[in-house]
Amino acid sequence: MDVYIKNMVCHRCKIVVSQIFKDAGIADAVVKMGIVQVETPLDDNALDHIQKQLNEVGFEIINDAKSRLIEQIKKRSIDYVYNAHEEQKESFSDYLSNHLNHSYNYLSSLYSSVEGTTIEKHLINLKIERVKELLVYDEKSLSEIAFEMGYSSVAHLSGQFKKVTGFTPSYFKQLGEHRRKPLDEI
Repeated sequence: MDVYIKNMVCHRCKIVVSQIFKDAGIADAVVKMGIVQVETPLDDNALDHIQKQLNEVGFEIINDAKSRLIEQIKKRSIDYVYNAHEEQKESFSDYLSNHLNHSYNYLSSLYSSVEGTTIEKHLINLKIERVKELLVYDEKSLSEIAFEMGYSSVAHLSGQFKKVTGFTPSYFKQLGEHRRKPLDEI
């Protein structure tokens, strides 16, 4: 049985969800990003208990196929942004289509109708959060960050950064108070 979980975005999320299932007496659960696989079906009482525990830490069980697909789009978007340095040979639209086995037009339309924003805006917001993270680390120049994130130029990155955050990358870096958003809130 697969249990789909909303808002899982990192390794720490997997650890927390794994612990919730262990606490519920389900030691054989295999926890992956957004999915928990259990060998035997869970009864309603166990699911209710797990759902309550998940809700307390910001997760929830997803029951319908469209919501599961939206979560997969979000998960794949994060993966695409955080692995951008691995020389992406395919466009984001091809990447999503190939991994989710649906046309990009369908995925885009579904995402917009459910989330009230476009996949492209979501991707841009993820990229900007990643840029913020890299700026805070202060290990790379802005041109290295622009290249890593797939921007055509530093000017393009700077323009998009300012449009989303209201700050230039250099001003953001000088602020000291780094305003970053958790990935599950993007």
